[in-house]
Amino acid sequence: MVPLLLVLLLALLLFGAGFAIKILWWVAVAVLVVWLLGFVMRSTTAGGGRGRWYRW
Repeated sequence: MVPLLLVLLLALLLFGAGFAIKILWWVAVAVLVVWLLGFVMRSTTAGGGRGRWYRW
């Protein structure tokens, strides 16, 4: 009975990890799209040059 429970627990953990990794990939893609949009649509500065779209 204990080995069966361990196998089921391992399967549940692997399923959860796979789901979390898939969610993290979608989050990474969304962040990349936002970064690219900010890079393309950044405004110009008073001197005519391109300014940074982020404040670091």
